[in-house]
Amino acid sequence: MAATILDSKPGEQPTDGGEDADRSMLSTDSSGSGDDSTDGLSKRVPCCPLTPSLSPRKRTMSQSKTEPPLLRTNKRTIYTAGRPPWYNVTGTTFKEAFVIGLCGGSASGKTTVANKIIEALDVPWVVLLSMDSFYKVLNKEEQELAARHEYNFDHPDAFDFELLITVLRKLKKGKSIKVPVYDFTSHSRRKEWTVYGANVVIFEGILAFANKELLKLLDMKVFVDTDSDIRLIRRLKRDVSQRGRDINGIIKQYNKFVKPAFEQYIEPTVQVADIVVPRGGENFVALDLIVQHVHSQLEKRKLRWDISALASAHQGQPLPKTLSVMESTPQVCGMHTIIRNKETNRDEFIFYSKRLMRLLIEHALSFLPLKPVSVETPQGTIYDGKRLSGKRITGVSILRAGETMEQALTAVCKDIRLGKILIQTNHDTGEPELHYLRLPKEISEDYVILMDSTVSTGAAALMAVRVLLDHDVAEDKIFLLSLLMAEMGVHSVAYAFPKVRIITTAVDKEVNDQFHIIPGIGNFGDRYFGTDAPSDVCESDEGMDF
Repeated sequence: MAATILDSKPGEQPTDGGEDADRSMLSTDSSGSGDDSTDGLSKRVPCCPLTPSLSPRKRTMSQSKTEPPLLRTNKRTIYTAGRPPWYNVTGTTFKEAFVIGLCGGSASGKTTVANKIIEALDVPWVVLLSMDSFYKVLNKEEQELAARHEYNFDHPDAFDFELLITVLRKLKKGKSIKVPVYDFTSHSRRKEWTVYGANVVIFEGILAFANKELLKLLDMKVFVDTDSDIRLIRRLKRDVSQRGRDINGIIKQYNKFVKPAFEQYIEPTVQVADIVVPRGGENFVALDLIVQHVHSQLEKRKLRWDISALASAHQGQPLPKTLSVMESTPQVCGMHTIIRNKETNRDEFIFYSKRLMRLLIEHALSFLPLKPVSVETPQGTIYDGKRLSGKRITGVSILRAGETMEQALTAVCKDIRLGKILIQTNHDTGEPELHYLRLPKEISEDYVILMDSTVSTGAAALMAVRVLLDHDVAEDKIFLLSLLMAEMGVHSVAYAFPKVRIITTAVDKEVNDQFHIIPGIGNFGDRYFGTDAPSDVCESDEGMDF
């Protein structure tokens, strides 16, 4: 399709082709097929937040509706807005990330455009992915050429397209990915950094449009067009200050490689662009139209997640075979009687809860696969025993009440690694939202014990399991443990993830209109920690007993 050039003076609307400019924003549908579509943006949006007269508001720590909830530290910006479900009630990923591809010559201002789009989008869970991270590691001979400014970093062969496509495809599908960090001084890769949970991905690079497989992953393609003299000046400043190179070498490399590569590989790809943005980050009108289109696409992709649907989906069905309920011995029944009693003081509640947790952990470990092993005893005889058939076990708690089970787990499993997931309820939508995540490295190889104190609807458990799957943990290696579950929550998890082992000390039949387990145990977190949650606050395992 033909690209539309969006050009205007700062603060002005396009003087001709105004209606066509709006259509250009609609020319890429969410599937990335490039088919024209006019749904969702039939009217022009009068607000242009990127124009000088209506510049982006300064972000604060305000929790009001007009400001994004976030925290700023000296090193990073942390959004406190949670991520809503990106999967349906079957546990399957429902919506992919919206990927914007930014292409243009070296130092054309792609990163500036990307950052301004991110700022104007004003939504969390946006990832900026640079093609510079995917340069190939140079061998000794290539490093010597690079030292003499005779290696062509602007040729397609300089990039690891296979790794780039793999990473971008996984990121688009919502998977956790590892992005290499490229050292431009030594021309080698240093440590990797992990990225997870993008709703929008902005991918920028000089050859972003040069690979057919890569183009298929882009939902919107933007070409940043900047005068060659300006690009050369910017390149000189950047390479001297950031990459430790001398001016003569930069100019030599520019004339020999950069300029010819632009003319041969980069400039021709403007034909596949949906939008051409002259003057880069200074073109406020073009940036504003891009932001409008992205917002409309995100709205179309928004998943309506109805918790009440979980409540009625599996009524009357037998409990799944993947569920294991501890035998209700007189001892177990007696401890349940104590912790369910509303008159039980906090000390006794904690003591008997911990006893139940320890028994639950011991019971759960019996389901781990074991392999036969023979050892020699001190008497010199052979004992035929069992040993864990796997690398290791990792515990992951759903905060905050799930964290109370960690002590029992570490008491039983020596040197076990621990992770944490914070899931809270959005009271406007009723949906669970992911707020915080910390998982150990290489968790994909582990058996994971996922802990939550209570499971009512199963909404938080569904999200936590989906997070683990997105980090490549095998479904049949996940064990969901809870002191108390409702039948509805058991069915919800088992229906979505039939290979997950569900283990609990008791299952109650009912959930009331507030999604509390009946007869239940009350707000476990408040009773355990001695807190009284405000009526408008509830966590994944509290209040609504998610």
